[in-house]
Amino acid sequence: FLYGALHRAGFASAAVSTSREDGLELLDARITNAVRCVPPANQPTPAEVERCFPFLRREIELARDVRVVLCLGGLAWKAALRFLRESEFAVPRPAPKFGHGAECRVAGAPLLLGAFHPSQLNTRTGRLTAPMFDAVLKRARRELDALRSA
Repeated sequence: FLYGALHRAGFASAAVSTSREDGLELLDARITNAVRCVPPANQPTPAEVERCFPFLRREIELARDVRVVLCLGGLAWKAALRFLRESEFAVPRPAPKFGHGAECRVAGAPLLLGAFHPSQLNTRTGRLTAPMFDAVLKRARRELDALRSA
C-alpha cells in the first residue's frame, strides 16, 4: 500500500519492495519512525516515545533540505510538532490538530502534512483508501515542485 502510493506520486522507483536488494529507491523522500519498537497492542507508552525522540530528532537534523514532512498517524504528527517547537519554530498554540489531510505551515519550517497511517487496520477497514492517501502525497509533490520552481 505505502510503496504503491509513493510510486504513483513519484516518490519511489517501484510500486513494490520485496527485499533490501530489489533495487527500489526512494526519490525526494526519506522514511523514519517516531517510535522504533513495536510495542504490545501497537500502542507505545509515553516512556517509549520519549526514549525514541532523540533518534527522530537526529535523523531530521541530518536530512538536508527537508521541505515537507508527511506524518503517518497522530503519534508522528505530535512528534513532528514537538521537533519544530524544540527547534524554536513558532508552532501555534493550541497545536494544530491531526487529521487525514491536515496541514501545518510554520514560517521557516517544513510543511507538515497529516495522513492516516497505512496500517492494515486502516486500509482493510476503508478508513484509509488509496485515493485518500494519493491525495495527500500529491499535495506533498505539488509543494516540492512549487519550491523547486520558485
